Amino acid sequence: QVQLVESGGGLVQAGGSLRLSCAASGRTINIDAMGWFRQAPGKEREFVAATTWRSGMTKYGDSVKGRATISRDNAENTMYLQMNSLKPEDTGVYYCVAHTSLTALMALQYDYRGQGTQVTVSS
Repeated sequence: QVQLVESGGGLVQAGGSLRLSCAASGRTINIDAMGWFRQAPGKEREFVAATTWRSGMTKYGDSVKGRATISRDNAENTMYLQMNSLKPEDTGVYYCVAHTSLTALMALQYDYRGQGTQVTVSS
């Protein structure tokens, strides 16, 4: 099993920045890709960003390209999502997710998911 714990959510004004963290523990050897989904009330789950532990490949959802940067600290088994120029439409619960495959994450599939952290962007 892999445990994922998110932190860093909160309330921020439009135009501001936020950094989310996700710490992975347990049998992390089971995963290579980690990323973020988000879900706003009444909306479908959305792919935000993902990265791979071994190669460092990164992918971003269209709605955050140019505003988000995903990174990882392999030694600490921690992943980060830096988001800038936040918009009210970025509001939602952000879930840290993990899978063996980056492609699977981009298809909104996951093997492990954290509890989620709320991000609220006020206008």
